Amino acid sequence: MKNVRVVVVGAGVIGVSTAVCIAEALPFCSVTLLADKFSPDTTSDGAAGILFAAKFPDVPLERQKRWFKDTFDHLLAIAQSQHSPEAGVMLSSGWQIFKEVPAERKPFWAESVIGFRFMTEEELKRFPDHKFGHAFTTLKCECSSYLPWLENRFRKAGGQVEQRTINSLQDLSNSYDIIVNCSGLGSRTLVGDSQVYPVRGQVLKMEAPWLQHFIRDGNGKTYIYPGMHSVTVGGTRQEDDWRLDVDEGDTDSILKRCSRLEPSLSHGKVLSKWVGLRPSRRNPRVEKELVQLPGRRVPVVHNYGHGGWGVTLAWGTALDALELVRQCLQEMPLQAKL
Repeated sequence: MKNVRVVVVGAGVIGVSTAVCIAEALPFCSVTLLADKFSPDTTSDGAAGILFAAKFPDVPLERQKRWFKDTFDHLLAIAQSQHSPEAGVMLSSGWQIFKEVPAERKPFWAESVIGFRFMTEEELKRFPDHKFGHAFTTLKCECSSYLPWLENRFRKAGGQVEQRTINSLQDLSNSYDIIVNCSGLGSRTLVGDSQVYPVRGQVLKMEAPWLQHFIRDGNGKTYIYPGMHSVTVGGTRQEDDWRLDVDEGDTDSILKRCSRLEPSLSHGKVLSKWVGLRPSRRNPRVEKELVQLPGRRVPVVHNYGHGGWGVTLAWGTALDALELVRQCLQEMPLQAKL
């Protein structure tokens, strides 16, 4: 009998990954995935979903390496299985290029991707504005396919799905024993965290099937990511900008910058334009606390604030959140488990 009621709030890539990890590892828990928006209407759905990362200032590096490697290994297994096209996960090779040599020539995730090396002078000739680069094979995870596939996996593990809006943790306190908060930017209102803020991203999906390799400028603002059905080109990183409308000035800037890196893009066809708000924070919040709600104290596990690295870190931080849920179970009074 399922006797511990767990709710996961938020159905982007962080929430769905966390719900799957809990439902599959803890079959005695009744797990509900609750959100106001599900795929295809989440921020994750528009993400290019290519795996590499930036360093967070206050998270131990070993923990960041583990988050990256756990996610990479999980997605690599899918990319190499028969589920690859349905799940939207594929291998992707290409270059990350820099106008100046970065302080850290070799990023912390270099050992986790496939075949990482520095670019040769010959390779860099096609990018005359850039002095240095990385060549490697990584993964691309397209959430518009991956999230429905993962939701299906969650249901197979016995999970329940509910679509509704909640405004505070009090809305959940009587129905669940453990709350897992994966609400991203929603954590500003849900748990009053003013440290999480939007970083606006605008991307275009283009038809350019001859492009097979990704190109990313090291500043993170200009990138070309070929996918299964289209090429994602971008982008913008506009802090504290809440605009969800497409900005045609940004569209023109994206096309101009990307065509400089890949001149043949001028023959590509723009299929769609998309804007999303990355849930950014100085460091992701992956921790537990006891929250006093009317009548009782409820364990809350937080897993949010991944910024533009949600797809890259989702499975790794979901495994950490699972471990925190296990700790909550050990600390719960016996009658709650009966």
